[in-house]
Amino acid sequence: MLIVYVLLALVVLLLIWGVSVYNRYVRLRNQAEEAESAIDAHLKQRYDLVPNLVETVKGYAKHEEQTLTKVIEARNKAMNAGTLEEKDQLNASFSATLKTLFALSEAYPDLKANQGFLDLQAQLAKIETQLLSARKYYNAIIKQLNTICEVFPSSIVASIARFTKKPYLQIEDEARARVDVKF
Repeated sequence: MLIVYVLLALVVLLLIWGVSVYNRYVRLRNQAEEAESAIDAHLKQRYDLVPNLVETVKGYAKHEEQTLTKVIEARNKAMNAGTLEEKDQLNASFSATLKTLFALSEAYPDLKANQGFLDLQAQLAKIETQLLSARKYYNAIIKQLNTICEVFPSSIVASIARFTKKPYLQIEDEARARVDVKF
């Protein structure tokens, strides 16, 4: 009879452990979804700000239409991305075109001194900082989720509950490269 009680206690402990591990997965998944939503909110702010920035630059750099068109095209592609991975990839390209846009301001001293341009540039810099923080938070949550998906014995619960590893957000090579603008 003692053996039955010991086995029953072990089963109960295993069930409690399994439920707690499952609940941790659910919490991390929900945090990852929250982080993804925060990234989307920052991207929306960024998308909304860029047309104003482009219009401000247009007044000063009329013959730079090709650069301005590329910025808008990159913005539109990034806005229409479906998955988080697509958004991340297309936003890396978008960031590269934004760098080109800001490099234009160096060639136009009047633009650099324009208060509207400076305000828009400061707002965009703030959004970029918030976006970077949101991406770091997302990657930290994904690191925790991926770790418990792979570590034994919690990997058993992960396979039973069909939790899988998720990809990290990464910066594309073109976004890492320095932008050179030549006139």
